[in-house]
Amino acid sequence: MKIYLDSREMPSHFYNIVADLTNRPLPPLHPQTKKPVGPADLTPLFPMELILQEVSTARKIPIPETVREIYSLFRPSPLVRALRFEKALGTRSKIFFKYEGGSPSGSHKANTAVAQAYYNKQEGVKKIVTETGAGQWGTALSFACAQFGLECEVFMVKGSYDQKPYRRSIMQTFGATVHSSPSNLTQAGLEVLREDPDSLGSLGIAISEAVEVAVQDPSTHYALGSVLNHVLLHQTVIGQEAMLQFEKVNEYPDIIIAPLGGGSNFAGVSFPFIGEMLRGGKSVRSIAVEPASCPKLTRGVFGYDFGDKSGYTPMLPMYSLGHDFIPPGIHAGGLRYHGASALCSQLLKDGLIEASAIQQIECFEAGLLFAKTEGIIPAPEANHALAQVVREAKQADEEGKEKTILFNLCGHGHFDMSAYTDFIQGKLVDHELEQELLSKYAASVSTDLLNQG
Repeated sequence: MKIYLDSREMPSHFYNIVADLTNRPLPPLHPQTKKPVGPADLTPLFPMELILQEVSTARKIPIPETVREIYSLFRPSPLVRALRFEKALGTRSKIFFKYEGGSPSGSHKANTAVAQAYYNKQEGVKKIVTETGAGQWGTALSFACAQFGLECEVFMVKGSYDQKPYRRSIMQTFGATVHSSPSNLTQAGLEVLREDPDSLGSLGIAISEAVEVAVQDPSTHYALGSVLNHVLLHQTVIGQEAMLQFEKVNEYPDIIIAPLGGGSNFAGVSFPFIGEMLRGGKSVRSIAVEPASCPKLTRGVFGYDFGDKSGYTPMLPMYSLGHDFIPPGIHAGGLRYHGASALCSQLLKDGLIEASAIQQIECFEAGLLFAKTEGIIPAPEANHALAQVVREAKQADEEGKEKTILFNLCGHGHFDMSAYTDFIQGKLVDHELEQELLSKYAASVSTDLLNQG
């Protein structure tokens, strides 16, 4: 069963959950002074409109018509009931997924990429530089830059650069320049390579490289694919559409599940529902799922930390494993980030959302079953949501309950087939992280700055 919306029903505004929060996140701090950052501190990186969105407390922010026109290439996206998957599980629960794989980049990342490219173009920027993990964000920004005639430069985490050559090819097809990170093109990259010439890289390292390049050229800006408030804001078109689609079939989710790397995927599908709950609407459980090999929400420390490896970015109040942490080379490259967004972190701290960490073999088992039954091969990141869906459906059955479960199928896995090949051939392994190692890296998270923030 697929539930579609007319193009005229596409959201006209981004939803800002900050307006409905009693406890709002503490402000970001300047990396050197440790004082709250102001607009002037961010202008070398972002256009003013995005800076204003970053600190906005308005509930609704209009989506520019030009952005909505490009969205119409792939939005509204369908809400689908996974009837065959339900049957295979033998569950009495109803399982729905919002399918974001129909965008030009094959994932939800295009929602913010188009918006960010638009605002940069409006400010006269000529080039955008960014990082990417598994490649979905880099692909999305490459596509978006092509729509506005902007140059695009991408630092791609080496582990994914090697694992996913066709994702790199798509970026280049859209006109982007792509580098393996850590690279020898920046001081941040060279520093890492001196310590570990065989480093697989991390999103934190790639961010450092991209930021270093951006600040050296006034006609170049930086764009981030997750974590920051304005990025999460743009993704709320997903949840807003889902709310309207559920209304059309007289349903409402009891549980919402999405993967969490930095937070944009999870926020996009869940924040509109959480906001409705905070305003007195129906209660909903929202579960963010992370890799057990990068467990910032479930085993990290809440405090101020840098968003990148080299400490170039502002410090954010978040759950973090420490900005020096480099996770194992799992196939879900988009989830290999040491911290979580300030908004998602605050919601978890306040008990408004839940978090779960799952090993990759369990995730791929769920993804393979979904592919066989529903005909869509999920991205490795989406498999984390699927594994939690299986857990929740089984738990509901054991309790004799029927739940309505919504998860965000954030993208397809057509360019991640090496991951499925490794799984099918028994080459994937789970990663156990010793607490001693986690504690070592998390020691850099500044809990003492929380009072100052």
